[in-house]
Amino acid sequence: MKTNSRIFGTSTLIAKNIGRITQIIGPVLDVTFSPGKMPNIYNSLVVKGQNTAGQEINVTCEVQQLLGNNKVRAVAMSATDGLMRGMQVIDTGAPLSVPVGEATLGRIFNVLGETVDNLGPVS
Repeated sequence: MKTNSRIFGTSTLIAKNIGRITQIIGPVLDVTFSPGKMPNIYNSLVVKGQNTAGQEINVTCEVQQLLGNNKVRAVAMSATDGLMRGMQVIDTGAPLSVPVGEATLGRIFNVLGETVDNLGPVS
């Protein structure tokens, strides 16, 4: 999985490791991957797609547990409304990360490292 780290929060994902949602219980997702392609604990997973109403879905999750049988359990960082079993899940190959440094002082970020203070992107 590659990301364009220059533009944080709008990175383009290049899928290398794809899984499928097998179970959803509130903010907890069980995801099945191909044999030998299991993500590491704390890896970030991204679910992109459309719900049945045609609205775009973009949910980031964090792997918390390896369940065996090529399954992982992940916790969603936002609402799971609209997610369905069988949806494609992309392993980013890296843990969640946030920007750091002088440019972040006085700024407000969400758990994904995206700015929420309406002051534009972090330079």
